[in-house]
Amino acid sequence: MCSTSTAACTCPNHGEAHLYSRHHRKARILFGVSDVALTALAFEAAYLTRVYLPLEKQFELTVPVKALLLGFATLIWVLLGYWLGVYERLDSSRLRTIVRDATRQCGIGGIACVLFEYSLNLDLSRGFLGLFVAYSWLLLLLFRWRAGKLAGIIRREFAAPHHVIVVGTGDRALRLGRMLEASGDYGIRLLGFLADDTFAGAALQLSGSYAVYPIDRLPVLLEENVIDEILFAVDSARLAALEDVFLLCDEEGVRTRVAVDFFPHVNSEVYLDRYGETPLLTFAAAPHDEIRLVIKRLVDVAAAVLALIVLAPAMAAIVLLIKTTSRGPAIFRQTRCGLNGRRFTFYKFRSMVQNAEELKASLAHLNKKEIVFKIPDDPRMTAVGRWLRKFSIDEWPQLWNVLKGDMSLVGPRPAVPEEVERYQRWQRRRLRMRPGLTCLWAVEGRDRLDFETWMKMDMQYIDNWSLLLDGKILLRTIPYVVLGKGAH
Repeated sequence: MCSTSTAACTCPNHGEAHLYSRHHRKARILFGVSDVALTALAFEAAYLTRVYLPLEKQFELTVPVKALLLGFATLIWVLLGYWLGVYERLDSSRLRTIVRDATRQCGIGGIACVLFEYSLNLDLSRGFLGLFVAYSWLLLLLFRWRAGKLAGIIRREFAAPHHVIVVGTGDRALRLGRMLEASGDYGIRLLGFLADDTFAGAALQLSGSYAVYPIDRLPVLLEENVIDEILFAVDSARLAALEDVFLLCDEEGVRTRVAVDFFPHVNSEVYLDRYGETPLLTFAAAPHDEIRLVIKRLVDVAAAVLALIVLAPAMAAIVLLIKTTSRGPAIFRQTRCGLNGRRFTFYKFRSMVQNAEELKASLAHLNKKEIVFKIPDDPRMTAVGRWLRKFSIDEWPQLWNVLKGDMSLVGPRPAVPEEVERYQRWQRRRLRMRPGLTCLWAVEGRDRLDFETWMKMDMQYIDNWSLLLDGKILLRTIPYVVLGKGAH
C-alpha cells in the first residue's frame, strides 16, 4: 500500500487521477453530493410527471411524506454508491462500466424504495416509482458519462495549476515525473528536476523535455518561479545531506514530500506520527485509524448486546436441547488466538460428541485442509450439532466474545494456537486484525476454498478494510445463514 500521508503515491497500479489520496477522497465526497442533487432532481421530475399525467387515479403526496421519501431515497442512493464502489470508478470513460454501475445502483435503490413503501403502508403510485428509477438512471448515466472530462475541465479552467519540482534524477524520480506528467489534466505542472552539479545543465526527456537544475540554485528558483511543492525522490542515504534544502523549504513555507518507496514495507500504509516532540515515520500493515476502529467497536458492542437480548430465549432452548440429546456441557470452550496473538477463551454451542478432541488424532487421515482441521461430514458431530452447524447457530455464543472485546462482528476467523504455530511468516499478519464472527472468505466460497486462499482473502480484507466493507460482508452473510449455507 502506498503512502497516503507523507509521500507522493508512486505505486504503478494507481491511476494518475488518484495522485494524492486526499484529492481522491474529496472527489468521492463531491460525487456523493452530486448523486444527492441528481436523485432529488429525478424524484421531483418523476413526481411532477405523475401528477400531470392524465390518468384516472389522482396522485399527490403530502409535504411530510414527500420529505420522508426524498430523504430515504437520497440516503439509499448515496449508500449504494459507496457500497458498490461506484465513486471509485467515476473517472472511468468506459460506457459499459458506467451503465452497469448506474443500473445496479438504481435497480437496488428502487427495490429498497418499494420495501420502504410496504413497511410504512404508503400506497405509492407504481408509475411514480417507475418514473423515479428511470429518471434517476438516465441522469446518473449522463452525468457520469461526462464526469471524468468535466472534472478535468473544472480543474483546468477554474483551478490554479499546481507547480511541482522533483529532487533526483534516478529511476524513482523518472517514474514520479511520468506520473506527474500524466496528471496534467488535473492541474499538475512538472517544472523540472533538481540534482547535484554533476547532473545539472542537462535535460531529462520524458513525454516532454525538462531542465535539470543544480540543487544549490533552489533559492533563486523559489524567488523567480511559482513552486507549490517539492517532491524528493532520492535514496534514503542522501536525505541527511539534504537537510539544508528541507530547512530552506520550511522557511519559505513550501510543501515538501518524500517518496518512501525505498522502504521494503510493501503492505504498509505510511504516515507521520509524533511521540512527544519526536516525529515518527510509521509503517502500518493493518488498519490504524483510531476513530473508525472506535466506531467499529461501538457497533460490535451495540449489535452484540441487542443480539444477546433477542436470542436469549432461543439460546436457552438450544442449551436444553443439547443437554437432553447428548452427554457433556452445552457450551464448548477452546483457546483461540486473537488480536496480535492474544489468547482468549472461545465459546460455541457444542455440536460434537463430548470426547471430540480425543478422537481428532484418529481421524487425521480424513482431513481435507492444510494447517486447519476440517473433515467433510465429520463423524464426531451429533444430530443436533449437524443442524446447529448448518445454520451457523453454534456460533451464537461468540456474541459474548464480541461483547468482551475478544472478537468483532467481522474479521479473520480466530485460529487455535497449534494452527498459528504452523503459519508461514506472511500468514501471521492476519493476527493484526481482531478476529470476527464472519469474514470475507466465508461469503466467497467458505469450505470450498483451500487454506492458502483463506489466508489471501484475510489479507485482502485487512488491506482494504473499511466500515463499509464490514457492512457488505455482514449483509452477504445473512443469506448463507438463512439458507443453511453455513459451516459444515
